[in-house]
Amino acid sequence: MAERIAEEKINEIRQAVDIADVIGDYVQLKKQGRNYFGLCPFHGENSPSFSVSPEKQIYHCFGCGAGGNVFSFLMEIDGLNFQEAAVKLADRANIQLEFDASLSLKRKAIPENFRQMVEAHELLRKFYHHLLMNTDEGQHALEYLTNRGFSKESIEKFQIGYALPSWEFASNLLQKRGFALEQMEKAGLVIKRERDGTYFDRFRNRIMFPISDHQGNTIAFSGRALEDEEPKYLNSPETPIFNKSKILYNFHLARPIIRKHQNVVLFEGFADVIAADRAGVENGVATMGTSLTSEHISTLKKNAQTVTVCYDADKAGIEAAQRAALMLDQAGCTVKVAQMPEGLDPDDYIRKYGEEKFKADVIGSSLTLMAFKLLYYRRGKNLQNEGDRLQYIEEVLIEISRLDKVVEKDFYIRQLANEFSLSLDALKQQVNQRGSSTPQARKVSSNTSPPEAKPFSVVRQAGLRPAYYEAERRLISHMLRDSEMAYRVHDLLQGNTLNIDEHQAIITYLIGFYEKGYEPDLNGFLNYLEDNKLKRIVADIGMITLNEEIGDQELTDYIKQVLKYQKMLKIKAKEVEQKEAERQSDFLRAATIAMEIIQLRKSL
Repeated sequence: MAERIAEEKINEIRQAVDIADVIGDYVQLKKQGRNYFGLCPFHGENSPSFSVSPEKQIYHCFGCGAGGNVFSFLMEIDGLNFQEAAVKLADRANIQLEFDASLSLKRKAIPENFRQMVEAHELLRKFYHHLLMNTDEGQHALEYLTNRGFSKESIEKFQIGYALPSWEFASNLLQKRGFALEQMEKAGLVIKRERDGTYFDRFRNRIMFPISDHQGNTIAFSGRALEDEEPKYLNSPETPIFNKSKILYNFHLARPIIRKHQNVVLFEGFADVIAADRAGVENGVATMGTSLTSEHISTLKKNAQTVTVCYDADKAGIEAAQRAALMLDQAGCTVKVAQMPEGLDPDDYIRKYGEEKFKADVIGSSLTLMAFKLLYYRRGKNLQNEGDRLQYIEEVLIEISRLDKVVEKDFYIRQLANEFSLSLDALKQQVNQRGSSTPQARKVSSNTSPPEAKPFSVVRQAGLRPAYYEAERRLISHMLRDSEMAYRVHDLLQGNTLNIDEHQAIITYLIGFYEKGYEPDLNGFLNYLEDNKLKRIVADIGMITLNEEIGDQELTDYIKQVLKYQKMLKIKAKEVEQKEAERQSDFLRAATIAMEIIQLRKSL
């Protein structure tokens, strides 16, 4: 089965769809001149900085830097890979692809030797779901679920099923379908009897919740007991295809919504995810019976700016929420924490108070991380007691001193001062003392030599673009339009590289693109690039309005600006060397370096 889409098909898809029409399904666009503008779907903003060029078939956000072509847009907003985006666009344009793209792409990430395990899970998922929805044997399980508030839509969406009380239903089914039971034991679906070496089903008389990997492949199950049987939930063991420290429940379904809104809600268990989904919170995920790990955080951070932690309101849940929130904060995520009445989990809350109240009063009213910390430190303290009150104030001041934003610090200091009738100046002084004594502050103050300058980061932070930076962008813009110009610029640089690492990477890829026989084509080059950061920069450069022809003098001026900056950096480095030589009383070496500096300045 082919797994790649032919280049001709990609070009056909690209020519058949209009980027403004596709993006218009996600963003309200308004035409201004040649381009369309709207609010960026990748970051929150009040004034439109998101631009779409139908002429060039690219988009770019001048606020957050997002950019690319129609494939990039779907990859970014729906969390797809390139081929999945191509399949979606082909379907939109009624272009026939010559293979079952969805199945092929879904299985692509599974190594060959583990595919049987996945196929066995997929088979049982379908059978369990059929037994629940369409048989007399599953009727009591279906009634149990509907009595618990599960809708038919939820059962279908999450493919919930039912395992018969039989000891060997799954074992016999798998064996009849050609699956080796030794392999199925490793997959966690059957268990081997010690007395005679035969196999029996792991899951019996349980409501079955399939667990999928991040591509949507079924890789495990969690079975809930219908009676008072223990354990209440029986989960698949860890297997070659199921690693709890990496898997987030519902991520494959929630990812497009997470990417679109840049917000994910983190729950403790899958039952909470399903309940929240009924309430309209479709961006929920959950860890699989384990604490939050660095792998989970990495997945969340790649797909969302904000993580809302929604754990149970009991003591264990609050402690777990505190740990998760701190880990997410340290990883650079914006963290919020949802609060519920004590003793209720999200599922209980929704059944008691309703879906709208959960969405508005729990998720919609989530606390900032600092506000959550204020509540966290109050736990177990009697603030009428002087000792407890002083301890609380001390703990809060430590947290305030760690905040980065001055306005945020001031807000919480004033809140503390008002609540306990304390001197605002005294609190500010104590926060400042604590701030200057933190390890980070000491590290900065003791670092006498400034870090090595990074031109790109300085430009981004300052919001200014020096001459060499603009020169590089304009050179790349002309190189994107004309392959001969690309080779000419490459020769004029005489072996020197561009000053911005990303710019140099772009022209290196561009020369490779042309050497493979491709014609100048901005969209084709965007598809050729695999690095999303470079795609964004190319899309930004593609938005530059230039004269079609570039004169020799203009070209020479751009090259001079690029090389001049490199010489200036060399002069600065030589000046540091000269001072060091003078400090060591090596005056001969200092004089030699001085002559080199004079020659470099003359060459400017």
